[in-house]
Amino acid sequence: MSDGSTIAVDTAAVAKNVPGQPAEGVDAELVAQLVERARAAGLQLTGDGGLLQQLTKRVLESALEGEITDHLGYDKGDPAGKNGGNSRNGVRAKTVLTDVGPVEIEVPRDRDGSFTPQIVRKRQRRLSGVDDMVISLSAKGLTTGEIQAHLAEVYGADVSRQTISTITDKVIEGMIDWQNRPLDPVYPVIFLDAVHVKIREGKVANRPIYLALAVTVEGTRDILGLWAGDGGEGAGDRLGRPDVGPTQRVGDDAGRRQRGAVLARPGYRNPGPSVGRRTGRGPRR
Repeated sequence: MSDGSTIAVDTAAVAKNVPGQPAEGVDAELVAQLVERARAAGLQLTGDGGLLQQLTKRVLESALEGEITDHLGYDKGDPAGKNGGNSRNGVRAKTVLTDVGPVEIEVPRDRDGSFTPQIVRKRQRRLSGVDDMVISLSAKGLTTGEIQAHLAEVYGADVSRQTISTITDKVIEGMIDWQNRPLDPVYPVIFLDAVHVKIREGKVANRPIYLALAVTVEGTRDILGLWAGDGGEGAGDRLGRPDVGPTQRVGDDAGRRQRGAVLARPGYRNPGPSVGRRTGRGPRR
């Protein structure tokens, strides 16, 4: 589902003092090594080691928390639940096989055993079709109505509007927590690309979701963020706008160093020697 217009960093140009290259004080040789390591390992979103596994865990657990909140009638930690009969009773670990690989989740339980999870049912070990859902629900820029419509489609007609509303609130809370998580002070390499997913609000439409994928100084990979586009702009235009990018604060000095990262994105334009080149292939999914 990639739009096929990713950019890969030209490692031969990394050490040159050209726009978009490491700033003074950044180890160009290390950056080049990290680029090669990322290229060899791949920045796939799905499959074993795919970058969506942790996001899938967060989305599923947020939805399950919404389900049990609706079932019990009160939020976790709410005093209204004291002496109210049924209550939460911890969680149980469960591994489900998904499109993005095996994901270990914590399923909430209630004391009288009447809670029946829906998004991952009891004894269900395989869950398909979650990659589009996770990507779209994790992206900034979707309206509450779009998220609610997407979840309603996932859960089906048997689930009430009130239940979907409660689940939507919990999923949004989980995504806000993820979007506001602390980031590393420096990411030597950042890849920007886009995938297209079907999003429903009134009608189904293909919408671009823009991704910022990073390599840390230790060589590990991470998703910095996802942003929903309206389909009316090119990936290069959207990703070049100042409102698109990780919004977490990492400090002034770290911010200055972050601007020295090697940036690779669709539609890259450089008045000097080229930093990136088209590979004709997006992140493997």
